[in-house]
Amino acid sequence: MTTLRSYPTRGALDRPRSRAADVVVFAGAAVLIWVIVRVSGGLTVPFDEHETVTEVSTDAADLPYYAARSLLRMFLALGLSIVFTFAYATAAARLRRARTVLLPFLDILQSVPILGFLSVTVTAFIALAPGSLLGLEFASIFAIFTSQAWNMTFAFYHSLVSQPREIDEAARNLRLSRWQRFWRVDVPSGMVPLVWNAMMSFGGGWFFLVASEAISVNNRNYVLPGIGSYVATATDQGATGKVLIAIGVMIVMVIAVNVLFWRPLTAFAERFRVEDSEPAQAPRSVTLDLLRRSHIPDLLGKVFGPLVFPLDRAMRVFGLAEHPLHVQAGRRRAGDIVFGAAVTAVIVWGSYRVVTYIHRTVGFGEVAHAFGLGGLTLVRVLVLLVVCSLVWVPVGVWIGLNPKVSRFAQPVVQVLASFPANFLFPLVTAVLVATGASLNWAGTLLMALGAQWYILFNVIAGASAVPNDLREAAANLRLPRGLWWRRLILPAIFPSYVTGAITAAGGAWNAAIVSEVVGYNGTTLTADGLGAYISEATTAGDWPRILVGVVVMSIYVVGINRLFWRRLYALAERRYSL
Repeated sequence: MTTLRSYPTRGALDRPRSRAADVVVFAGAAVLIWVIVRVSGGLTVPFDEHETVTEVSTDAADLPYYAARSLLRMFLALGLSIVFTFAYATAAARLRRARTVLLPFLDILQSVPILGFLSVTVTAFIALAPGSLLGLEFASIFAIFTSQAWNMTFAFYHSLVSQPREIDEAARNLRLSRWQRFWRVDVPSGMVPLVWNAMMSFGGGWFFLVASEAISVNNRNYVLPGIGSYVATATDQGATGKVLIAIGVMIVMVIAVNVLFWRPLTAFAERFRVEDSEPAQAPRSVTLDLLRRSHIPDLLGKVFGPLVFPLDRAMRVFGLAEHPLHVQAGRRRAGDIVFGAAVTAVIVWGSYRVVTYIHRTVGFGEVAHAFGLGGLTLVRVLVLLVVCSLVWVPVGVWIGLNPKVSRFAQPVVQVLASFPANFLFPLVTAVLVATGASLNWAGTLLMALGAQWYILFNVIAGASAVPNDLREAAANLRLPRGLWWRRLILPAIFPSYVTGAITAAGGAWNAAIVSEVVGYNGTTLTADGLGAYISEATTAGDWPRILVGVVVMSIYVVGINRLFWRRLYALAERRYSL
């Protein structure tokens, strides 16, 4: 029997509003605005691109300011990632022809390491704001964006293509415009996986914070004030105590972001979950309860709410109507031929230019060498995926299916996932140097520290999305444990697991850039692999080898996705979508 879902947090809506809540919310908003204004003032200071700056101050008193600068970059990159996700994933899901290009291109973008983007974009971004630090800030924010956007896009795309057919038919029968459908159907139905993957992507951004704030490309060093560059400088100086202080500040910041931002957002996203029975316990957030008891959100709604309806009508008038149910077969075939010819021409021309450039510079022998190094990195990625799946799938299911456990475990998981694991690299490197151990095996562990959370977060999201009525039916039928896993849980979480495994594999390839070359107090350890190859070529500004490394890594990632992951993705869409 279908029931209305009720949440303990929703009860706050029925309580009398509190003036004390208004004071707290207003004071918090004022402090936030002041911090943003204060920190933003440092974005436009003078900057000479010809100067070489290799470090920042390691005075602990500067850490709060550095942490605020890093946090501002992270949230700006998150905003860009959300805009990109909405546009790119919607186009890939709704435009049949575009999908054939956008999905493989997304695989390529995910496979390109951050250093590959930085080596190309740093000079261009600096040229946008000559003489100002703003251009370098743009480059840093873009680098963080490239570590966040792809995972979110994959997750939102999956939620769009796995929408129940009756919802799609209802949207078409109601003749919703594309704008109306996006905000009233697509975004609400994809809210839960999007929030969870945004949270995971935010943690991925922390992982690459050092690389985006202490940039070494094209034989030049650029350093931005931030907690990532602070750790990089302290690591070069061998100041273990200062690294530990930065780790403490990072933990405090991650917990604060979780309490004030992610926890309220995950609790709010629960209202968009679609199922026919009521859960035993829903996530709660003190911050969200406080906002619901305040008058301020309602006042803002009254001010900006009247703008929504005219905008909605304008989008409908300007022709953003929903796709027709049927298109003439002749027109479709003609369009497919023209589109296919154009895409083929671009691919052939681009491939020819790449091949001729490599042939004229380093030769194809370098390509074979890079493929061999890529095979070593591939072995590390496969070991990582197998071990992490065996460990984190049961843990994720346990957390996702138990609201009481989730209330305790979710903040812990968020802190662990959001904490940049490469902040621990100096400590691990110090141990390796002291013991004489090889980075060739330890590199897999370092890669896992940054990539394993994609699997855990997606499994938690998939398990928490299992309809409660199915779980109750399984309990009433007294299914044996093995049958319960095979017939209910594994099929239910399979789409989410595939999404997490794809992004974990891509994240592992990207993490190889910072995991196969590590240093501490002037000592550098290097593992044999494609990540170390690209890292060394980027630092030296060796453009031909940068291109070879990026192309080889893209071939590995896209090839594996095409041959293996994409087939699992299609299976998940066809058989296991709820």
